[in-house]
Amino acid sequence: MDVQTGSFDPNDFAWQGLTLTPAASAHIRDLAAKQPELQGIRLSIKQTGCAGFGYVLDTVTEPKPDDLVYEFDGARLWVPLSAMPFIDGTEVDYVREGLNQIFKFNNPKAQHECGCGESFGV
Repeated sequence: MDVQTGSFDPNDFAWQGLTLTPAASAHIRDLAAKQPELQGIRLSIKQTGCAGFGYVLDTVTEPKPDDLVYEFDGARLWVPLSAMPFIDGTEVDYVREGLNQIFKFNNPKAQHECGCGESFGV
């Protein structure tokens, strides 16, 4: 039996959105202060790792036409519309782990993560 699932259009959904913690907002504002052309950061995903998907962060000097923007306390987080089904509702934090400082993603859609924390599955 052949089942047709139809097409998926991200525009058909009402998104919860993404949030930035005060630490993440402060770090993005600091980056922007050092680079006047910087408009914020873009959070997207790519297929990678043992769990399926990985987070990708890029600086944004010019938004893409399909980007959604979430602004918190003067910091902008851009997200491609195509990534929203996988990361909608995610809280982005900026934390210190030992000597390292990194962005952490609290994604309610992630059903599992790999052991190293580099990838997630939905």
